[in-house]
Amino acid sequence: MENNAQLTDIIRKVVFNASIQKVWNAVATSEGLEAWFMPNDMEPIEGHEFHLNAAQFGMSPCKVTKVDPPYTLSFRWGKDWTLTFELKQLEGGTEFTLIHSGWDASKVTEFGAPHAAVRNNMENGWEAMVENKLRGYVEA
Repeated sequence: MENNAQLTDIIRKVVFNASIQKVWNAVATSEGLEAWFMPNDMEPIEGHEFHLNAAQFGMSPCKVTKVDPPYTLSFRWGKDWTLTFELKQLEGGTEFTLIHSGWDASKVTEFGAPHAAVRNNMENGWEAMVENKLRGYVEA
């Protein structure tokens, strides 16, 4: 398909009033991810295959693709997406960037929904997840 079918990545960049280690534990451990995202059996080991429990959407297969503690964690999510968490130590806090990539207007999800429609929902969803749930968890 043409490159114009490519949809832009969802990128959320925020600064948390929390140490880089606390944010790393929130995004790179099974317990941390479950606290703000969804239940899972992730381990921060490159090549580790795991599942996210996406409630009504069932168990979503994932595979860890990059681990660089405490700065970067990436994993494949489902058949098309990649989630990347990038952390940067700041004076008195941590800059956190979430990148949700792999969007393609010519594709549909495992559940038959067009990427373009899902992307719009996810963009709004990520804003709430990062700003409310993740922030609340790491700044508590």
